[in-house]
Amino acid sequence: MKPKKNRRVEDYMSTAVITLKEGDTISAANLEMKLAEIRHIPVVDAKGHVVGIVSDRDVLRHASSLNGKPIPIESIMTRRVRTVRSTTPAADAAQMLLDHKIGCLPVVGDEEQLVGIITETDFLSIAQQALRGIDVTHGAEER
Repeated sequence: MKPKKNRRVEDYMSTAVITLKEGDTISAANLEMKLAEIRHIPVVDAKGHVVGIVSDRDVLRHASSLNGKPIPIESIMTRRVRTVRSTTPAADAAQMLLDHKIGCLPVVGDEEQLVGIITETDFLSIAQQALRGIDVTHGAEER
């Protein structure tokens, strides 16, 4: 079974996205990452717009400076976040990850609100299952 061409980000993205607010702390980010076993968390404003992203590497890099103090995530987050739409071809999203050496792409809707996330792990799973001949779209069946 060959993977279908013209798949879009929406076919593979996760829609249950853990997010943080700018005022949340580095410790909160660390806890969320550990509990959910994830490496990236988008930071959103009150309207759900992506204003930053924090990675496990960001948290590790600043962990020693905590000294029990609550440090807001906004002080370490990446503010220039590359995003995609759910209708973006999946191959284009994968190319963006490769070109920019990033681990995830938040997925935004028409009004720029966060609607999902697609990660390098998602693409590795797609590749692994495609090599085995398994259709890996979420909610789609091979016909």
